[in-house]
Amino acid sequence: MGIYRYQKVDAFTSDTSAGNPAACIFLQADQSLSEEAMLEIARHHKGFVSEMVYCQTHGGVSLTYYSSECEVNFCGHGTIACMYSLVKNTASLSACSEIPIHTNRMGQLTVYNRIADLDAVFISAPDPVYIASSLQSAQTAASLSLCDEDISRELPVEIIDAGLRTLIVPLNSIEKLLSVYPNESGLKEFCLENTIDIILIFSMNPVGKKNIAHTRVFAPKYGYLEDPATGSGNSAFGYYMLKHGLWDGSLCSIEQGGDNRVFNSIKLQFQDNSMLFGGKATIRIDGVYYY
Repeated sequence: MGIYRYQKVDAFTSDTSAGNPAACIFLQADQSLSEEAMLEIARHHKGFVSEMVYCQTHGGVSLTYYSSECEVNFCGHGTIACMYSLVKNTASLSACSEIPIHTNRMGQLTVYNRIADLDAVFISAPDPVYIASSLQSAQTAASLSLCDEDISRELPVEIIDAGLRTLIVPLNSIEKLLSVYPNESGLKEFCLENTIDIILIFSMNPVGKKNIAHTRVFAPKYGYLEDPATGSGNSAFGYYMLKHGLWDGSLCSIEQGGDNRVFNSIKLQFQDNSMLFGGKATIRIDGVYYY
């Protein structure tokens, strides 16, 4: 049986918000886990965290992500959770303004240390891929348990991949956005049939006026209905806002979540032709994991 350094960290926390939970296993130089073991551990965490992050710090920082269903190409909130904790509590990293990291499927990315001034770390999102789609608004609305007229006609429904293939859907009403809860199994089938990783619905009329927009993200493909705070999805949304003139790329905050909760906070900034997403994180459990 191996003993591994372990943390449960909630990403994108804001004031008293719950954030988005990730579990992080930090592998020492002489430790490794097979793909089968990483998936099994992630399955043990189903219902407790959204994703597992496996972090190897020997010879640089390398991250691998798993949900309870499969390996994940990229996990924004897991990266924020892991790197916020690592940077804040590692002297050699806390002195660095930029930290290169390697991700198992998306290659090299950069972490920006803004803990001193913004109490946040930022990540460079993968470059966007704009994907043509023939999806009709009525079909999309039905999958989300919405009416066709709930979807805005002033902005398009689009698919953008900035780490995860994200279907972006504008809604007419912030009230409808906050209250909708789709059927998980039906939405999963819709995502699999249309090669979609996650669905982001949004309104440009947020509840908190310091924020630029309100989003919610559904991810039934990965074994849960809703993701409470999302890095890759909101990065895709950032590229969407730039494309349609909704945002000038300056530092902004997006609130995310449904009704009856304190909203989580995701920061975006478009810098040097790259989308940066960031936030703070809160360590809830710090200990060891036996496997």
